[in-house]
Amino acid sequence: MKPSPDTSDALDRSASVPPAVAGASRPRGPLWATLVATFFGIGRLKPGPGSWGSAATVLLWAGIVHELPPWLRIPIAVDLAVLAIGLGIPAATRVARASAVKDPQFVVIDEVAGQMIALIAVPLAWKTFLAGFILFRAFDIIKPPPVRQLEKLPDGTGIMLDDVAAGIFALIGMHLLLHFGLLS
Repeated sequence: MKPSPDTSDALDRSASVPPAVAGASRPRGPLWATLVATFFGIGRLKPGPGSWGSAATVLLWAGIVHELPPWLRIPIAVDLAVLAIGLGIPAATRVARASAVKDPQFVVIDEVAGQMIALIAVPLAWKTFLAGFILFRAFDIIKPPPVRQLEKLPDGTGIMLDDVAAGIFALIGMHLLLHFGLLS
């Protein structure tokens, strides 16, 4: 049975409307990209998915780092940050495009990368982990230059690199605090 002209027009119009506009409940990219971009669903937690992503990273790193020999801690932290960036850019790009939002709040792999950078070569203590978390979240929220400018880059590159820069600022701040003995 052939659809009536009215039905056919409605079907054609709805096919050209992006899912985010057509009322889809949760537009998604490919499964791998969604899992990476949301850090296995942590980005769906409310309120403040970015803070949840950062907190999960700190807790996960705290659990991992105690099992590593001291000489492996820095290289593994760097490798994990690079891995998050390398996977995060294409994943964030695909998920942002699928959702039709430039920087969706539920994409938190950028916070994972930035937070991991902030924890490189940090002593294993609750004070340093807490200070690293606070510093990274502060720089991520305030976005001092050039952090704000980096988020203007296209797609996943902009989503990721502003948090990478915030992580570098937090790393510098963290090591200044350590150097001057303010976390002992």
